Amino acid sequence: MTQLAGSALDDLREQVAGPVLAPGESGYDEARRIWNAAVDRRPGAIARCTSAADVSAAVRYAARHGLEISVRGGAHSPAGTAVLDDGLMIDLSLLNHVTVDPEAKRARVGGGALLGQLDAATQAHGLAVPAGMVSHTGVGGLTLGGGMGWLTRKAGMSIDNLVSAEVVTAAGDILRVSDDDHADLFWAIRGGGGNFGVVTEFEFRLHEVGPLVQWAILFYGLDQGAAMFRLAEELVPELPQDVNVVVAALNAPPAPFVPEHLQMQPGYALLITGFGSAEVHEEVVARFAAELTPLFDFATPMPYTALQQLIDEANAWGHFAYDKGSYLESLSTDAIDVLTEWFPRKTSPGSVVLLYRLDHAYSAVDEDATAFGGGRSPRWAVFMIAVCQTPEELAADRGWVRNLWTSLQPHTAGVGSYVNAMSESEANRVQAAYGPKYERLARIKAEYDPDNLFRRNANIAPA
Repeated sequence: MTQLAGSALDDLREQVAGPVLAPGESGYDEARRIWNAAVDRRPGAIARCTSAADVSAAVRYAARHGLEISVRGGAHSPAGTAVLDDGLMIDLSLLNHVTVDPEAKRARVGGGALLGQLDAATQAHGLAVPAGMVSHTGVGGLTLGGGMGWLTRKAGMSIDNLVSAEVVTAAGDILRVSDDDHADLFWAIRGGGGNFGVVTEFEFRLHEVGPLVQWAILFYGLDQGAAMFRLAEELVPELPQDVNVVVAALNAPPAPFVPEHLQMQPGYALLITGFGSAEVHEEVVARFAAELTPLFDFATPMPYTALQQLIDEANAWGHFAYDKGSYLESLSTDAIDVLTEWFPRKTSPGSVVLLYRLDHAYSAVDEDATAFGGGRSPRWAVFMIAVCQTPEELAADRGWVRNLWTSLQPHTAGVGSYVNAMSESEANRVQAAYGPKYERLARIKAEYDPDNLFRRNANIAPA
C-alpha cells in the first residue's frame, strides 16, 4: 500500500480546501478517535472535507495513489469502519449542516451531521426524520444501512424517507440521485451501506412529531423474563401505529425514578413511547402492567429531543463495544428460552439485548422499493450489544454476544441481519442479508465502483 509522506501530502493539501492532518500534527489524534475505544488505528492522513468538491478531490487522490479509504461520518459504528491504518480517512464531520423547509416538510442534511443536530433543527418546527436512538450517532452511516428507531412503526426507516442525495462516486463524480436521476444508484444507497460512494448530503421527508411525547418503562426481574417476552409477542403487534415498544434486557439505570435496591440490577424492560394522545399511551402502559406486574414502573411526558438522548450516557464515547444482530419472525418459546438463558451470563452492566418491533409503516414499503437487506414482513430486529468499560470486560462479553447469537440462530430468519448491526461483516452474512437483491447490488457496484474502492463496510463485491 502506498504511504503518504512529504510532497505527496502537500499535493493532497493543495487539492482539498479543508484541513489535511498527518500523524504527529495537532488535531490528528482527536480526528482519528472514534466512538468504540476498542478500535485504535492510525491513518496515513485525514482529509477533513468541507464540501463535496473536497470529497471528490480526496477520492480521486486516493484512487490515483492506490490508497485504501475509510469514510468518517459520526464514527459511531461498533465495527470501527470510519478509521483505518495507513490509508486515507475522509472525514465528513465538518459537513454537518441541517437546513429545514417547514412548509415543504423537507430537510437537507450534511453527510457528517449527527442525529442530535438533525433533531434540534427539525424539532424547532415540530418535525422529525425517523432515525436511530442515540443522538451522537451519525446520520450518514445510520441512513445508508436503513435507519431504525423510535419512529419506525409510525413513519418507517430513514431510507423510506430519503427523497434525494448528493453522492461522490469512486470516479470522483458528484451526482444528485433520486427516483428521477440515477435511480439505480439511489435505490442502492437506500440500504446498501457505504458501498457505492460518499454521501455528502441527504434530503429527507419530515413528519409531524412532538414536541412532547409520552414515555414509560416497566421493569421486570430475571425470573419474569419469559413471561414478559410472551406478553410482548401477544400485545405489541396489536398496538396502534402511534405507540412503539422496545423490548430490552438490561440493567436498571441509576436514575432517581428507580428504587435504590433495583438500580443497576439486571432484568427486562418494556420501553413504551407514545406519539399520539397521552390517554392512549396511558391505556397501553396500564394494560401491560395489569397483565404482568413490574418491579417498578415510571411514566412521563418528555420532549422528543430528550427521548432521542435518553440512552446517550449509557452509550457515551470511550466504551469498548461489539455487536451482532438477527431477525426473529416471532418471539417463539424456543427463542425466549435462549434469550432468558443467555442474558444473565453477560459480564458488563452496560451490555444489553434490544428488540425493535418492525411493522406498520416499516411493512407498508414494498419489498423491492429499496436495497434494504431485511424483509418487510412484520418481525423483531434483535440487537445483541456488548458495551464495556475495559478491554477485559469486552473480551468476556464479545464471547457472550457470539454465543447468544449462535444459540439464537436456529430460531431466526437466517444468518443475514441488519447490516448496521454487524461488527464483523462476513461475506456469507452480507449476501444472506440482501438475499435476491445482492446480484442487482453487485451489478450497480460494478458500474459505480468497479475496483471496490469503498470496501470498509458490509462489503458488496463488484459483479
